[in-house]
Amino acid sequence: MSELHPNMQPHFDAVVARNPGEEEFHQAVYEVMHSLNPIAGKRPEYAQWSILKRVCEPERQIIFRVPWVTDAGEVEINRGFRVEFNSVLGPYKGGLRFHPSVNLSIIKFLGFEQIFKNSLTGMPIGGGKGGSDFDPKGRSDAEIMRFCQSFMTELYRHIGAETDVPAGDIGVGGRELGYLFGQYKRITNRYESGVLTGKGLSWGGSQVRTEATGYGTVFFTQEMLKTRGESFDGKRVVVSGSGNVALYAIEKVQQLGGTVVACSDSNGYLVDDNGLDLAQLKDLKEVRRERLSAYVSDTAQHSTDGSIWQVPCDVALPCATQNELNEDDAKALVENGVRAVAEGANMPCTPGAVRLLLDASVLFGPGKASNAGGVATSALEMQQNASRDSWSFEDTEVRLQQIMVDIHERCVSTADEFGLPGNYVAGANLAGYIKVADAMVALGVI
Repeated sequence: MSELHPNMQPHFDAVVARNPGEEEFHQAVYEVMHSLNPIAGKRPEYAQWSILKRVCEPERQIIFRVPWVTDAGEVEINRGFRVEFNSVLGPYKGGLRFHPSVNLSIIKFLGFEQIFKNSLTGMPIGGGKGGSDFDPKGRSDAEIMRFCQSFMTELYRHIGAETDVPAGDIGVGGRELGYLFGQYKRITNRYESGVLTGKGLSWGGSQVRTEATGYGTVFFTQEMLKTRGESFDGKRVVVSGSGNVALYAIEKVQQLGGTVVACSDSNGYLVDDNGLDLAQLKDLKEVRRERLSAYVSDTAQHSTDGSIWQVPCDVALPCATQNELNEDDAKALVENGVRAVAEGANMPCTPGAVRLLLDASVLFGPGKASNAGGVATSALEMQQNASRDSWSFEDTEVRLQQIMVDIHERCVSTADEFGLPGNYVAGANLAGYIKVADAMVALGVI
């Protein structure tokens, strides 16, 4: 890691000492603090009100037991989390992740990132995150329902439309959100639509919410390409993952004239130089819930060797999970002539990979900017729920695209203001942090 400003180092050391062993959280804090070097010592009110120290400490951390019963009658125990990190701009907003890797460090890293991502959207939402180490893979619908009901039986007391509004993330899609919302409604005796986002269209959901993170990532990448007089037309694109974000990133790339030649899942990656069949991918992942190895094509090849990032491409969109693209992967991308990389997942690129891409003058969109479309559309869903309204797909997509254009402009103008033209990492972190810090100063020590 490159060095922090001397004014920042004591703050980072204090975070590490206060949160031992939480490597993902440390990484997220370091990346933001490094980007704040240009304002170190230049905003005396931030130091006076201990903004940096306060923003790194969650307002509330909730950990709870989730007992549930399998179809075989066995009692299982999982751990549930909700980190309500910062509410200075609005109610806590951030997804729920169900995955065996989930621990407090990962939830805190995600929640910390969410503060600045939500700030960048321009919407009145704070930052939070939650989830469980429950693994939905291989579980029946009945088992998932029982788990979700048990999870919400504890979580319900901590959330609300004006307090904390969860959504989906890895392992939490429309099915899980339905079970969660049903249990919330049952316990509270309130049809409080705005308490969860990502809901089904027939019960309070928003058009484009399913597509939003993937679409938004592509819209942001499109704006980056425009700065060099380019577009997706004719570009070879590699998208890691094959979940919700990846599938709809693939869809939007194809609509904009690009060719997606590779995607992946936890068992390997699929390559087709002629372009992947999106309809078949959706059927595999959204209907049949099978592995990519079941994809049928005369021209596609499935591989478990090497890395998807060794596939030559013009644009790379990491849309799977944190730290999936390392320095060696970045070297392979650069050597193969990659033009732009945008994070569809949260922190999928390691610090070494980011540094290498920036040094090679590759257009790089950090997740808190490039994948903010999901939470932005969640905020649009909250607006519709509050007004008991429902907008068309076309109208909502136009709003989403404009939000991503505005985020891009905010990143560019802030990077320019601080003498770092073209550095989207610095632009995103500075713009997101300054807005939150100014609000914290205004509200006093709370």
